[in-house]
Amino acid sequence: MITTKEALERFEKTATYYIHELNQFSLEQLQAKPSDNEWSMGQMIRHLINSALYMQLRNIEQCLASDQDQQGLQLEKTERGAAAFAQGSFPPIRIQVPPSPEYTPEQPETKEQLSQGLQTVIQRMKDIEPDLEQASKLNTIAHPSFGGLCAEEWFLLVEMHYRHHLLQWDRLKQGLVQGAR
Repeated sequence: MITTKEALERFEKTATYYIHELNQFSLEQLQAKPSDNEWSMGQMIRHLINSALYMQLRNIEQCLASDQDQQGLQLEKTERGAAAFAQGSFPPIRIQVPPSPEYTPEQPETKEQLSQGLQTVIQRMKDIEPDLEQASKLNTIAHPSFGGLCAEEWFLLVEMHYRHHLLQWDRLKQGLVQGAR
């Protein structure tokens, strides 16, 4: 397993790649959906931002807070979770969730919103990484598919998640380029 410092470097490289990629497209292109049941490039970026800020980083903070308050509940990883962390990545498969108001990200309002959101996640990751060194591995919070993850694993998950979506980004980008011909 890679260190949190290595994960932070990888994460920052991937998030910066997305920021640079945004410059190649107009807002209209970033909002274009390949089909009714697929996300636009902008929605995908909003998904990455929102899942990091409102799930993964929040769960890291809860795991860290449990360290100071009381002994947290140690939950086991699922088979899928153990496999993902053993490989250091999600399986290279498409995961489709039916469109729903709770899960489907809103379209971006501006390109700056996407860029700023990614910058915010980068900064939050930099801010929280030093705290992980003394975090207890016993304090876990359940992930819907991977089971109980400690603060360090939630941190590593952010990097794996951003990297996993590079496949979707490339597919959406190709579709946009081919559609323009």
